[in-house]
Amino acid sequence: MEFDRIQFYVENAKVSRDWFVSHLGFQSIAGYANSHTHTEAVSSGNVCFVLSSPLTPASPAASWLKFHPPGIADVGFRVKNIELAVRRAQAAGAKILEPIAEDLKAGGGFKLAKIAGWGDLSHTLVERIGENLVLPTSGKQPLFTLIDHVVLNVESGDLSSAVSWYQKIFGFQPQQNFDIQTEKSALRSQVMVHAEGGAQFPINEPASANSQVQEFLSANRGPGIQHMALQTADIVGVVGELRSRGLPFLPVPSTYYSELQQRQNYLPPDWGAIAASEVLADWQEDTPAAMLLQIFTQPIFGEPTFFFEIIERRVSLVNGKQVQAGGFGAGNFRALFEAIEREQMKRGSLIDD
Repeated sequence: MEFDRIQFYVENAKVSRDWFVSHLGFQSIAGYANSHTHTEAVSSGNVCFVLSSPLTPASPAASWLKFHPPGIADVGFRVKNIELAVRRAQAAGAKILEPIAEDLKAGGGFKLAKIAGWGDLSHTLVERIGENLVLPTSGKQPLFTLIDHVVLNVESGDLSSAVSWYQKIFGFQPQQNFDIQTEKSALRSQVMVHAEGGAQFPINEPASANSQVQEFLSANRGPGIQHMALQTADIVGVVGELRSRGLPFLPVPSTYYSELQQRQNYLPPDWGAIAASEVLADWQEDTPAAMLLQIFTQPIFGEPTFFFEIIERRVSLVNGKQVQAGGFGAGNFRALFEAIEREQMKRGSLIDD
């Protein structure tokens, strides 16, 4: 199972399309409307976003936006056999929102079905066939290669139930878990990974009343997708490009790099560029060149809800074999947590618990 199309419900699809094109370097690939909803599609590499806004109160986007700020309403998963996937999900207790529909042509096509997810989130299952396996492209080198992971925030006390649900319905398996706590706030996180295709789906819950997860839940008015990581092969170059386009990132204090440098025996040749770009870095002692590099944007909508992560998983040669940085570094996770805490303090939303 891999990530497929991701659907955002937004206030104005054309405005959002233009933002993704101008700020994230996506390309516009389609635009269409029915009697109640206007939709635009944008892509970068194997990443495809569907941006939908209401034309009338009958639109599903209108219903969503009554209860939530703009954000991700549907996370699509690509499956090899949609009939089998739907049958298994239904047998495990999933609610089928839309049965399997087909759009098949001479060169290929796809099959779709939609399942209710956690909270107001839904999941579209997609089986792509033939030529439809490949997304349209303009021929330009895309800034991003694929969706690395998508993160779900749930209410306090719901983490174990959400983990169990995604394990039972889709076959995700628990991997790393994190308990992050500072003097000010805390969260708990469980990373879920699918054995077939490797889709990664971390789930967070607040572990303190003033947690940044709770701030998201309050602003989002319920559980939902907090952020998505877009993978790239050149994070320093891509971050420079995105900054030139006006995309704001969470700042990182210079002490982060001086302290990290003191603790590590290995520094990559481009360490200076990494630090100057304010990219977080993590690596394991046995494969130091296989670095995990991450940076996080400011929230992209008006409220402190959804943001993007840019990630590069570098490869190291170990005993003649290539090893790519996997999982999630505890150091980077804590650094992100502390960076968001600093933004909470600027907003005045972080007070002593």
